[in-house]
Amino acid sequence: MKIVADNTIPFLKGVAEPSAEVVYLPAKGFTPEAIKDADALIVRSIDKCTPQLLEGSKVKLITTATIGFDHIDTHFCDAHGITWKNAPGCNASSVAQYVISSLLALAKREGSACLKGKSIGIIGVGHVGKQVERLASLLGMRVLRNDPPRAEKEGGREFLSLDEVLEEADVVTLHVPYTLEGEYPTCHLAGKSFFEKMKLGCWFVNSCRGAVHDTAALLDAYRAGVVKEMVIDCWENEPNIDIDLLQASSIATPHIAGFSADGKATATRMCLEAIASFFSVHFDRLTDVAPPMLNDSLIDLDDYADNRVEQAFMRTFNPESTDRKLRANPSSFEYLRNHYDHPREPNAYRIIHATLEEQEILRKIGFQIV
Repeated sequence: MKIVADNTIPFLKGVAEPSAEVVYLPAKGFTPEAIKDADALIVRSIDKCTPQLLEGSKVKLITTATIGFDHIDTHFCDAHGITWKNAPGCNASSVAQYVISSLLALAKREGSACLKGKSIGIIGVGHVGKQVERLASLLGMRVLRNDPPRAEKEGGREFLSLDEVLEEADVVTLHVPYTLEGEYPTCHLAGKSFFEKMKLGCWFVNSCRGAVHDTAALLDAYRAGVVKEMVIDCWENEPNIDIDLLQASSIATPHIAGFSADGKATATRMCLEAIASFFSVHFDRLTDVAPPMLNDSLIDLDDYADNRVEQAFMRTFNPESTDRKLRANPSSFEYLRNHYDHPREPNAYRIIHATLEEQEILRKIGFQIV
């Protein structure tokens, strides 16, 4: 069996061998000639699985180490007997960690690393949105949920309309797939009418897909004071990002919200499990698909005078260093993505000197208490 894999998929090399021949290629190396005799592909969002790439190949299965799959021509695959598998939920905790850490960084700039009492509107309460909801609730935020497909299926009592969320939320964060079709298309969901209904002075976060917001409309809302703070991880026309939006953003990062080491390992493992199931093969070293231990995993809450839980959370990830790098060189967007120092999630950290009340919250977040 032959697998062709993107050479930036972490924790993969050596795991599938010797059960399969594995060829590792850069994104630009995914050509019809290079993949024509492959049985399976392991790709990421930059690897475009188009008819031009796949036509005439032996490929039977495409696995992507991402939640999204708009880089795969699923219509072509379905019509030509090529199975495709994404990795739903693989980086949900990582994106939630990014969102909450970014909001805490903004709060800290205002004088207190605390989000308690703020209302957060979560647009899309799927794998990622649920994790954002969990963390926001633990930190004392009031959660406003909007998810029309779920509301339609489950009943609307737990969900609000988009208009209601925009009117009430201090923070609005997007967690929807990018879609052009269907009853609820999300392309430019956050457009002119969206921002016209938004609460004045709102914080806006996009860590799902760039084209879910309309850049021109977002900038207009910012200049009008409707949007006070912007956390932008996903951009229209990546990697050629809008410089005006970059300069206006409070926190700007190169599409790395889902890039925790833990999330990356989960995605790689899900791809290999899909291949193993599809081809009835066994990979003996699947347990090796894991990030390395941290050298400094101990967090002492006595190091902090106040907001100790929040300060501990910010120890796990702070977006500001990546923000500075992107601002210094916007053309390095793809380089920064590919050379990102993947952070660990809270479960990799040990906490000491927590009160009983703090311990309860920290455990629910995922920290180890020692």
